[in-house]
Amino acid sequence: MSRRKTSTPSAAGAPTETRRPIVSSAHLVSPRSSELSEFEFGLIVSNNAFSRWIVHCMAAAGLRELTPLDVLVLHHVNHRARGKRLSDICFIMNVEDTHLINYSLKKLQNLGVVESSRNGKDVTYATTDAGRRHVERYREIREACLVSALNANETLNHEIGELARLLRVLSGVYDQAARAAASL
Repeated sequence: MSRRKTSTPSAAGAPTETRRPIVSSAHLVSPRSSELSEFEFGLIVSNNAFSRWIVHCMAAAGLRELTPLDVLVLHHVNHRARGKRLSDICFIMNVEDTHLINYSLKKLQNLGVVESSRNGKDVTYATTDAGRRHVERYREIREACLVSALNANETLNHEIGELARLLRVLSGVYDQAARAAASL
C-alpha cells in the first residue's frame, strides 16, 4: 500500500508534503500517536494474512481441517519435543481463555496428531509420530514457499528481528492497557 500525501502550506507559504496515516478506524486516531493507529491497521492486515498462510501451509502438509489457533497449538506442543501442560501452552501463547486451547487440543487428539498423558495431577500433551511428520512437512513447505520468497539478507533479517522485539514490547503495553480497561 502506498501512503497518500497531501500538500499543506509551510510557514513560508510553499507547499510541503505531509503523510496521512493508513488506518482502519479514523475515529480512533490520536493526535498523540497516529502511528499507533497505523500500527494497529498493519497488525490487523498482517494477522489475517498470517492466519491464512498458516492454515494453507498446514493444509498442504496434510491437515486441512485446522483453524489458525489449532495450527499454532500443534506447533507449540511439538516445540522442543517436551510434554506441555494446558496452563503452560496458554501462558506461552498469551491466551487467557483455557477453553480455546483445550478445544484445540481435543481436536488435535481426535486427528491423531497430539496425545495426552498423566503424570500425577498433571496432564501433558505431546505430538504423535503423525503430528511430528505433519509439522516437519509444514517446515519444508514454509522453507520452499515463504522463506525462499522472502529472500532475506542480513539487513532485512536484522530489521525483522527488531520488529519482533518491538512487537513483544507492544504486546506488553496492550496487556497492561487491557488490565487497566478491565478495572474501569
